[in-house]
Amino acid sequence: MMEKKAILVFLVLTLSLINGQEPEKIDTQKAPWRIHTLFSVECQNYFDWQTVGLMHSYRKAQQPGPITRLLSCTEDERKGYRGMELAPTFEVPSMSRHPKTSDWYPAINKPAGVVHWLKYSKEAENVDWVVILDADMIIRGPIVPWEIGAEKGRPVSAYYGYLIGCDNILAKLHTKHPELCDKVGGLLAMHIDDLRALAPLWLSKTEEVREDRAHWPTNYTGDIYGTGWISEMYGYSFGAAEVGLRYKINDNLMIYPGYTPREGVEPILMHYGLPFNVGNWSFSKLDHHEDDIVYDCSRLFPEPPYPREITQMESDHHKRRALFLNIECINTMNEGLLLQHAAFKCPKPKWSKYLSFLKSKTFAELSRPKRLTAQSRQMMEVEIHKEVDNEPEKPHPKVEVKIHKEVDNEPEKPHPKIHTIFSTECSSYFDWQTVGLVHSFYKSGQPGNITRLLSCTDEDLKQYKGHDLAPTHYVPSMSRHPLTGDWYPAINKPAAVLHWMNHVKTDAEYIVILDADMIMRGPITPWEFNAGRSRPASTPYDYLIGCDNILAKLHTRHPEACDKVGGVIIMHVDDLRKFALQWLHKTMEVRLDRSHWSKNITGDIYESGWISEMYGYSFGAAELNLRHVISDEILIYPGYVPKPGVNYRVFHYGLEYSVGNWSFDKANWRHADVVNKCWAKFPDPPDPSSLDQTDNNSLQRDLLSIECATTLNEALRLHHERRKCPDPNTISTPKRERVNQDRVDETRTNAETRTRAETRTDAETRTSAETRTDAETRTNAETRTNAEARMAVETTTSTKFGNVDDIQALRHDEMPKNSSQESSQVETSNGTFTSMRFWIMVLWAVSIFGFLGVMSVMLRGRKGLKKRVKGYKSKRRTTYSGFWDTNGQDRHLRNAETA
Repeated sequence: MMEKKAILVFLVLTLSLINGQEPEKIDTQKAPWRIHTLFSVECQNYFDWQTVGLMHSYRKAQQPGPITRLLSCTEDERKGYRGMELAPTFEVPSMSRHPKTSDWYPAINKPAGVVHWLKYSKEAENVDWVVILDADMIIRGPIVPWEIGAEKGRPVSAYYGYLIGCDNILAKLHTKHPELCDKVGGLLAMHIDDLRALAPLWLSKTEEVREDRAHWPTNYTGDIYGTGWISEMYGYSFGAAEVGLRYKINDNLMIYPGYTPREGVEPILMHYGLPFNVGNWSFSKLDHHEDDIVYDCSRLFPEPPYPREITQMESDHHKRRALFLNIECINTMNEGLLLQHAAFKCPKPKWSKYLSFLKSKTFAELSRPKRLTAQSRQMMEVEIHKEVDNEPEKPHPKVEVKIHKEVDNEPEKPHPKIHTIFSTECSSYFDWQTVGLVHSFYKSGQPGNITRLLSCTDEDLKQYKGHDLAPTHYVPSMSRHPLTGDWYPAINKPAAVLHWMNHVKTDAEYIVILDADMIMRGPITPWEFNAGRSRPASTPYDYLIGCDNILAKLHTRHPEACDKVGGVIIMHVDDLRKFALQWLHKTMEVRLDRSHWSKNITGDIYESGWISEMYGYSFGAAELNLRHVISDEILIYPGYVPKPGVNYRVFHYGLEYSVGNWSFDKANWRHADVVNKCWAKFPDPPDPSSLDQTDNNSLQRDLLSIECATTLNEALRLHHERRKCPDPNTISTPKRERVNQDRVDETRTNAETRTRAETRTDAETRTSAETRTDAETRTNAETRTNAEARMAVETTTSTKFGNVDDIQALRHDEMPKNSSQESSQVETSNGTFTSMRFWIMVLWAVSIFGFLGVMSVMLRGRKGLKKRVKGYKSKRRTTYSGFWDTNGQDRHLRNAETA
């Protein structure tokens, strides 16, 4: 036994030295107080792989103290459950189906499990501090309550800004002390005495909020689905307020993969509750809801890019940090799965580059336990302001939350920070718009960063290819309303803005909101267009006549404050925090008010309620009495005559526009995938030199229209270059290009009258020589490498995109489905000595003549041999007659050919 221990110690020391780590324990292991970590799960595969990831990170991060999994199972689930050995476990009764109300709400198992553990577990009697986590987390470094600032009566937690119910009637209904409600969750670190006081109220308040269906809507809870799913989170906040616990709120300790940590901050906890990606690779926990990956030997989650690839992919230091966190999260889970499979005595997995990386010194160094930095410990400051009046002092003061800002020695910047956002969906239609807008953003010199708010269903996200088109924040899709079933994709814009505001902590002071179908021409800044607090700036939308009639009176208390604006919005971040929910709420109101969709009330010529989101914006702003600075010098529609001397900052190509016989309408390109097809682009507009110079208004209008279309095509060209599409000029020789062009012209001339069947019939009537040539060409095509085949396809495709008629074919999804076959047909028309067919024929002929020559030499040698063995000729003929007969026939044939 002693020998085994000595060997184990030796191996640990050796591995530590190999990984470049000193074999020493963290000081927090010798804690002055006892720490216990808890997390709650159910008997499902979904929670089992999360448990494996969390448990592995718990050990890897050297979290002090024991850890316990609170396992909630029904009797039927428990009978077939396989994962009892995955973690130290305390079984608790399942409350997924409430025993009294029969409400199905599995999230209630978290507070119910904690209550049961406190009451029945002996471990709970020997604890000073408790750390409560969610299963979908990865620990990166020790979470020690007193080191992160927790005190008795002052727990530490992460900031959950979307819990807006703390600020409205929801808190007033469910706690006697709404002013003490803190928007917290995720990471919870508190003294055991505080937990004992809180836990029963956490459970009862969860039940209360869950039963209060009248206040589930988004405008009360901030839950964009309005289904009461976050009742447990409110139960926690309301229960803490009821007990009088005031939180130290830290927004630096925990991070969602996909987000960028602040400068100097080292998060010690990752919460992968949202989808995240690195380039074309992505991960969403919801994709693995029924995944039994824990019990499927040697199967891991899809491997992410390697660190070296990320270094090449992203030059910005801050963004690169975020990408490294993303791969660290999934790599840690995969490392845990490997060890768990080994514990299950699975067969040793086959060697791969990825497995080698997970066992490498590089990964060990990247994932070693993290230490808290000074910035990581920085709290959100809670300032208490007492009201001063002639009344007796009120028992509970007002509370204001502020965020500490880092102090440095840099000179004060002349202008506030700006962040630009725009909303899209998972479709090729929005992808090419995204490419155009993002390209123009960087070209325009717009200050700050840009973020795409991408609204997708889970199914759409699985198939989506455009993750790397822009810096992206993923939001749940509300195209199909979760409550009403109404199909209205435009609602994703306010829903996405609200989600972004609640989940992202930005340091920008002003937010610029654009539409995807825009092209920037210059910077859009609050100081230039006079935006300020309570004074957003925007562009005129005069057709919103509902601001002047009964529609405004029905949907806002301040119809006189309704501004007819939209398109480009410049708003202070504090105003947007208050306004975003109103925007969404008013959009839903107008959308439901079908009796007032008519044109004479809304100005919508289709009377379909499609502009409900625009009215939602105007009515929401009126509710908060936000009065806009309206400028008609920010935005112009291509096709409109510009005002002389105005430098418009944005093109909004929402309407069809034309220059002479050329025209562009975005609606015609709804299903065209010009982003993923190499060298695809829109029809080129006319050359500016060809425009009529006599009418200056028309000239300026057409020049702007051409500029918009040219910028879109320029963006696509650069996008294809970044994708490393093969250069069409290097794929074929000049003569082949000339032949290809002739064939394209011929195809274009006869396309409407010639069908594929006629082509096949024509092929059958060729001469035998042509048929042999075609067969040889097909053989040659089949032996090409994959890379050559792809180049042939893209050559044909790029040729088609160069022609307006073929662009129209693409637009209506009429592109030929066998581009490689068409490319081969083009090549067969080339009969010169430079064609591949000719050289194959030459090689074939040389091989035949060479074979005949060798056989002739062998036959001559056999004549001499025959004379030497003449005495045995009869015997040989009897024994090997079959061979000699055949050989004799072959000899006579060859002699005949020689003659």
